[in-house]
Amino acid sequence: MTLLDSAVFSFIILPLLIFCSRIFDVSLGTLRIIFVSRGHKALAPLLGFFEVLIWLMAIGKIMQNLSNVAAYISYAGGFAMGNYIGILIEGKIAVGSIGVRIITRRDASALIEALKSTGYGVTVLDAQGSTGKVNVIYTVIRRNALFRVVEIIGEYNPGAFYSVEDIRSVRDSIAPVGRPIRNERLLGGTRRKGK
Repeated sequence: MTLLDSAVFSFIILPLLIFCSRIFDVSLGTLRIIFVSRGHKALAPLLGFFEVLIWLMAIGKIMQNLSNVAAYISYAGGFAMGNYIGILIEGKIAVGSIGVRIITRRDASALIEALKSTGYGVTVLDAQGSTGKVNVIYTVIRRNALFRVVEIIGEYNPGAFYSVEDIRSVRDSIAPVGRPIRNERLLGGTRRKGK
């Protein structure tokens, strides 16, 4: 009897391998989707290649062991854990830019100055809300700066409503510490020429 035929392999080692394979392929899939939505044309297909390759190996082992319930459970558990880990990884690498829209009824001058002094570009509009006059403040920031911007909002205007939205492409926006975001990729892969 070899190790591959033993109960230890069937009920411990094989499920563990399937579990780890699913973590890797689902994490890669999560990152691939994120990179596709951000327009990274070279990285997304590369991640997709390895995602499917790992998935094929994992599903092949499931098909060879159809009577092994531990393999099914590890496959499902690896899928769940892969989603979780993929989201954690995306949060750590924080690729791309986001738009933050802040709506407040209070005087927003201190908040606006705090954002500007930190180096964030802001656009301010006077608007009319359902309860009267409001200020709308809009800024485009790097994804990894969101926590700092939310801290500033909480410090200078804690009752403000804010929303965060993904931005696929930006051009010549202001970023903190004088580093402009220069991403000329537009939808469809065309480039816009400067004036």
